[in-house]
Amino acid sequence: MHITVQRDKLSNAVSHVSKAVSSRTTIPILTGIKMKADEEGLTLTASDSDVSIEVLIPKEEAGEWGVTVHQPGSIVLTSRIFSEIVRKLPNSEIHIQVDDRLVTQIRSGQAEFTINGMDAAEFPQLPQLEEDKIFSVPSDLLKSMIRQTVFAVSTSEMRPILTGLMWSLDGGQLKFVSTDSHRLASRTAAVECADELSFTNVVVPGKSCNELVKILDEDQNPVDIVVSDNQILVKSKHILFYSRLLEGTYPDTARIIPQSSKTEITVSTKEFLQSIERASLLSREGKSNVVRLVTLPDGSVEITSNAPEIGKVTEIVMPKAMQGEELKISFNAKYMIDALRSIDSSEIKACFTGPMSPFVLRPTDHEWTLHLILPVRTY
Repeated sequence: MHITVQRDKLSNAVSHVSKAVSSRTTIPILTGIKMKADEEGLTLTASDSDVSIEVLIPKEEAGEWGVTVHQPGSIVLTSRIFSEIVRKLPNSEIHIQVDDRLVTQIRSGQAEFTINGMDAAEFPQLPQLEEDKIFSVPSDLLKSMIRQTVFAVSTSEMRPILTGLMWSLDGGQLKFVSTDSHRLASRTAAVECADELSFTNVVVPGKSCNELVKILDEDQNPVDIVVSDNQILVKSKHILFYSRLLEGTYPDTARIIPQSSKTEITVSTKEFLQSIERASLLSREGKSNVVRLVTLPDGSVEITSNAPEIGKVTEIVMPKAMQGEELKISFNAKYMIDALRSIDSSEIKACFTGPMSPFVLRPTDHEWTLHLILPVRTY
């Protein structure tokens, strides 16, 4: 193999694929990045047991040179070393040449590295998916849908299925749901797909979703998503992102969302978030990060938090509107802060059905987002 490649494009591609390189593997080939040069350009691939990422650097794109292939071929280079080398090379052009013994020469400007490669034939093949379940979503929308839900996935391996984000599609509506059994986040959006396409219980590991967010662009370009029995594939411009799906059945979360409410409070998202953040300054120092909310007869809301060893904090918040019964409820401040930070609307409506029942937060201007939080018993 012999190629000349533009440094920034290579560096970019390496940083994308290296997200899939396994750090704790016993299989040496999986610590590497596979490079394959052919008539299309240069393809980089990396894989661990959960995620595989493939990036293509085309020969040229929009009149901009990317790579020249003098001699096609392939090689696997250790990711950690290769990515450091690429980042630190002096010139904008990099020459890479591989000989028969897999010794790889990397030249740029006056610098020259010679490193030992591995045989690309040993690198695992990427899965081939049947493209019958396919739909597309604008890149920035997919990114924000993941951001608004992935924080609520469980980090405990007690129930592995809850460490994933559940994707479902029905009637052109894509829905993401995550829960760690103390809180739940859900986000829905309309997507482009065949009318009859529907699926449920597609559970993508939370870790994979976090990596996917990092490589998606903040633009409106459509991203194609292919779903199979045990894999999901996201195609964005020159990037293919594969992730395995979690096995098992995701719990039916629809039945725990209360349909009616006894107390409703409408508040400014930003003001409410800031007051909960202030209250949690003390509560997070204690053992439990609990904040208490009490509705007062004059239509205001009192937010308090008490850490016996340190002190207490009280704040009065004036809601935009309030109706229903009086309420005293305690909840975990971190869960409330996570939910409020992920809501991009200026006002939210909180619906309560009593001090011991889960309560729901929704933006006032649309129905796409919903957060549910379980209260904490404090008495």
